[in-house]
Amino acid sequence: MAAAAGRVGQSSGPVFLDRRPKDEVKLLVSTRTNGATPLVMACRNGHRDVAEYLLDRCAADPEQVGSVIFDGETIEGAPPLWCAAAAGHCSVVQLLVERGVNVNATTRTHSTPLRAACFDGHHDIAQYLVEHGANIEIANRHGHTCLMISCYKGHLKITEFLVSRGARVNRRSVKGNTALHDCAESGSLSIMTFLIENHAKLERDSYGITPLLAAAVCGHTNIVEYLLARPDLVTRQEMVDALELLGATYVDKKNDLIAAIEYWKRALDKRYEDPLNPLPKPPTSELRPAYENVTEALTHEELDDLISDPDEMRMQALIVRERILGPAHPDTSYFIRYRGAVYADAGNFQRCIQLWMYALNMQQHILDPLSPLTQSSLLSFAELFSFMLSEGRNRLPAPQVPFADIFQVFTRGVREVVKGQALVSRQPLMDREYSYFTRTLTIVMNVLCLLMRLEERLTDSQTAALRRLVYELQRGRPVTRTGQTPLHIACTGDAAAMGRYPICAFPSLPVVDILLETGGDPNARDELGNTPLHALAANKSFRSDVMRRLIDAGAHVDTVNREGRAFSELLRKHPQCSKQPPLALHQHLTLACLAARAVRRVPAYAAHVPPHLRQFVNTH
Repeated sequence: MAAAAGRVGQSSGPVFLDRRPKDEVKLLVSTRTNGATPLVMACRNGHRDVAEYLLDRCAADPEQVGSVIFDGETIEGAPPLWCAAAAGHCSVVQLLVERGVNVNATTRTHSTPLRAACFDGHHDIAQYLVEHGANIEIANRHGHTCLMISCYKGHLKITEFLVSRGARVNRRSVKGNTALHDCAESGSLSIMTFLIENHAKLERDSYGITPLLAAAVCGHTNIVEYLLARPDLVTRQEMVDALELLGATYVDKKNDLIAAIEYWKRALDKRYEDPLNPLPKPPTSELRPAYENVTEALTHEELDDLISDPDEMRMQALIVRERILGPAHPDTSYFIRYRGAVYADAGNFQRCIQLWMYALNMQQHILDPLSPLTQSSLLSFAELFSFMLSEGRNRLPAPQVPFADIFQVFTRGVREVVKGQALVSRQPLMDREYSYFTRTLTIVMNVLCLLMRLEERLTDSQTAALRRLVYELQRGRPVTRTGQTPLHIACTGDAAAMGRYPICAFPSLPVVDILLETGGDPNARDELGNTPLHALAANKSFRSDVMRRLIDAGAHVDTVNREGRAFSELLRKHPQCSKQPPLALHQHLTLACLAARAVRRVPAYAAHVPPHLRQFVNTH
């Protein structure tokens, strides 16, 4: 239908749709193609004639939403007006508004057509929408307003228009940032000066960061220098922090060590420019082995000495950033991980692990369970260990992967799962929390798979410690969003596709073994009624040894899922097993299983089966 609509727009007249019955046409124009209706696509692509025809002749619903792609990002629940505004098609916007559509209709993330126009700088559309009732203060799910996004994208003309129409320049987002923070992050000095002239205040966000510090984090020297020259707006302590933070940014983002030293010297001078009110650096509370016990330089001479040791200078930048931004700020852990990645690329894996472990400890101490930042750190560890155990072996000398390092990451991953399970169990079921929990559990299973590669060289005490931890993982019976247990994950192929490349090869016999030994249920069923055997049969990389291990542990080969399909049926259709089944499954049917299947054929059998046996019968 979308193709047909496209042909209509290019032809001399609408001939194709005219020949269809009216009810069929209505059905077609409401049909989604890849998540989008024909009207949504016509508005997205600026085909006013097609949109007009669909509205007038086909009774298309002008409010029906769809999914569209802008700049590689899928926008869910986008109304036709939003699509036209985002793509900059003013004539289509006018058509829809004239037909009485809701100018404040939002996408699934609560983005309005006005916000879409402000994002890409479509001033004429933004002005038209406001003149026809668009509310400039409707924010998206993050609390970002139209003014904030226009400031972030650097659209001065739209910013001036919104302020002239009464936009609140000091409104805060969910995380407490204002439009001035967005100016600082984008480097838009002209917009910042305009907002300040219109009574915008330099306030702190939820991390305690001012627009001045935000500009320093991003390396926008023009913003920093402008605000440094405004003592009426910022305090001397804020100036010091900004100069020190800008120096750290020049180290990590721009690799300009000379400029960093100069900014740090300016910060020192600013600390002591008033002899009666000096601002000394806070004393170092403890040395950090992750930073190689480096302490902050306190004089110009100590700063000059840093030039001879670039590595110490990079540690200095991490210390400065952590002190000013605080451990909860995302950039603090990001740059620690970035520096660790640089070490890993240079082959210094132990320094990388040391820094990443420090960042992970910080995140788990500060952040709530199932935080995406913590997940990202766990995934980075899994990818690093996978590289060291496989591709890294091609290096000379080959990297060593100590059991203690992987085990420590696995320990912290299990802790994240346990805390995350407690979080999702005491809250109403929410897709976001369960998606985060599913991802965390799957990452932890990948780390366990990596640990099992070292199984042959583990001591008895290490093996015992690993089994205790796997038992702790399974004790709370964690399940994914779709009800899959760790044993399901160990048998499915989807678990390997977590990051940029597969980490482990699933199904994994060693992982299945240790899960079964520590209490894994071989007959556990997910929301679709699939057992681990079903998950194994759905895996392209079928392994008969894993199947035998599950059957030996008591898995029922004739258990049916919600579609009424048993493992044996799925196995016969598997490409690897269709010609020669790997095992005579009928030999593994128990008398109880045969009896259950016979009972299922009795009419109204449920009324005659004791409650404690009913579930067993129903699964056969």
